[in-house]
Amino acid sequence: MRVLIVKDYEEVSREAALRIAEIIRSKPDAVLGLATGSTPIGCYRELIRMHKMEGLSFSKVSTFNLDEYVGLAPDHPQSYHYYMFQNLFNHVDIKVENIHIPNGVAEDLDEECLNYEESIKRAGGIDLQLLGIGRNGHIGFNEPGSSFESRTRVVKLSEQTRMDNARFFKSLDEVPTHAITMGIATIMEAKRIILLASGEAKAEAISKAIKGPKTVMVPASALQDHEDCLFIVDRKAASLL
Repeated sequence: MRVLIVKDYEEVSREAALRIAEIIRSKPDAVLGLATGSTPIGCYRELIRMHKMEGLSFSKVSTFNLDEYVGLAPDHPQSYHYYMFQNLFNHVDIKVENIHIPNGVAEDLDEECLNYEESIKRAGGIDLQLLGIGRNGHIGFNEPGSSFESRTRVVKLSEQTRMDNARFFKSLDEVPTHAITMGIATIMEAKRIILLASGEAKAEAISKAIKGPKTVMVPASALQDHEDCLFIVDRKAASLL
């Protein structure tokens, strides 16, 4: 595990985008694992700029998203399907058939999870996985207590996570209670991992993930064992290191 501390959110976003672009340029058919939430938006904005201004092509790239809310259809404004198309896919030349996001309204959610794992394997695995981190140390929607051996599955969201995400909904009552998420073992199989964090609110989680003991109560601490994991954090997020 390596840590890159930069000045601010804009630099976090730029450094992440540069590394993703490097992967795509060296391997045009790269398989990317993508994250949602507020943190990756700047990175996606920079990738869009690189596509439009520097010719960065996503035409052969395949993507797998970390998670999706259970019960939200792809056209729901707060679904992660909607988020990804609004913040990245609608603005680059990626092929729709190469986009993979868990289906939160699948009739059989367990089968959806198994099929998602198989799709990742058929694609040859994930070359680079982008992650954020929750204030409680979650990655994807792997909440504290999640097994390090976990695979893609349906999980119950903690009240902390639901409250953190309530700002995207009209009220806390509208925030889904469950989600489909890649498991920690699924995430750890990515060849490279980049985790992004910005702001003082993430400082404790970053400190525990990097300096603390490896424990299921801090899911991101599993990343200590990954062979090629880079944390890109701004000074505020790194303030407790």
